[in-house]
Amino acid sequence: MTDADAEAEPDAEAALPDDVDAVRAALVEWYEADHRSFPWRETTDPYRILVCEVMSQQTQLERVEAAYRAFLEAWPTVEDLAAADRADVVGFWTDHRLGYNNRATYLHTAAGQAVEDYGGEFPRTPDELQELHGVGPYTANAVASFAFDNGNAVVDTNVKRVLHRAFDVPDDDSAFERVAAELMPDGESRVWNNAIMELGGVACGKVPRCDEAGCPWRGWCRAYETGDFTAPDVPTQPSFEGSRRQMRGRVVRTLREYDDLALDELGPRVRVDYAPGGTYGRTWLRGLLSDLADDGLVELDERDGDTVARLRR
Repeated sequence: MTDADAEAEPDAEAALPDDVDAVRAALVEWYEADHRSFPWRETTDPYRILVCEVMSQQTQLERVEAAYRAFLEAWPTVEDLAAADRADVVGFWTDHRLGYNNRATYLHTAAGQAVEDYGGEFPRTPDELQELHGVGPYTANAVASFAFDNGNAVVDTNVKRVLHRAFDVPDDDSAFERVAAELMPDGESRVWNNAIMELGGVACGKVPRCDEAGCPWRGWCRAYETGDFTAPDVPTQPSFEGSRRQMRGRVVRTLREYDDLALDELGPRVRVDYAPGGTYGRTWLRGLLSDLADDGLVELDERDGDTVARLRR
C-alpha cells in the first residue's frame, strides 16, 4: 500500500476515544436504566423477532407494534404461519400497509423452511439464518443478536448517525462497520445492538435531544462539543399515496374478495379513473399484475381473449 493509499483510507480506530470501556459501560447503563418498551424486546423467540424485523423494514416502529400484535394473534407460532394460506398472510400485510407484499411471501416461505428443514427451530448464526428465504444479512444478524445473543454489530441508519456525530466516523460503509464492530463488547450483541439503536432513535435522531434524553456519550461526542450535528444523508421514502405500492396493495385486496377478475373488471376497483385505453388502463394494470406475478402473489390466465387475474394460494 502506498502512502497515498494509506492516507485515503478512513482510519476507523482513530475515531474512538481512548477509554472505550467507559464508552461502552455508559451506553449500556443508560439503556438498561430506561428505554422504550416494545413487545419484541420482551422475547428471545426467533420467530417473533423475525416477524418484527421483516415488518420494520422502512416502517416506523410505532406503527409496527399494532400490526405485530395482530399478526401474532393470527399466527402465534412458526408452525401456525407455515400452515397458513399465503393469500391470508399477504392480505394481512396489505390491510396493515406494511410495505411491499413480497415481504409477506418471504416470511411465509421462511416459516415453512423453519418447520420443514429445521423441525420448527431456527438456525442460530447470521450466516445460517440467511439460508431462510428472503432473509438478508441485516435481518439475519438482527435475529441472531436478539434471539441468540450471537450476532455482529448492527449498522443501520440510526447507528451510522450516532457514530458519525459522536466519533466523526466518515460517511463510508466500511468505516461504520469497523467502528461498530470495535465498539460492541464481545458476546453482548443483544444488549449492545438494542442500546445503540435506542440511542439513535431517542437521543440522536434527526433533531438531537442530547440533554433532554440524557445522552450518555455527551462527554465524548464531537457533535455535542462543536455544535455541528450534520449526519449522513438518509434516503427519502417515496410518498405512499398514489404510488405503485399502494396500487399493488389495492389489487391484492380486491382479488381477495373475488375468485378471479378480468382486467376491465379489476381496473375500476383499483383506480376510479381506470380507462382501458388510457394512462391508467390495461397496459398500466398489466404492469402491476406482472410485478405481482413475478413476486408469486398473482396468477394470470388468458380466457376468451381476456387476461384474468387471481391470487395465488
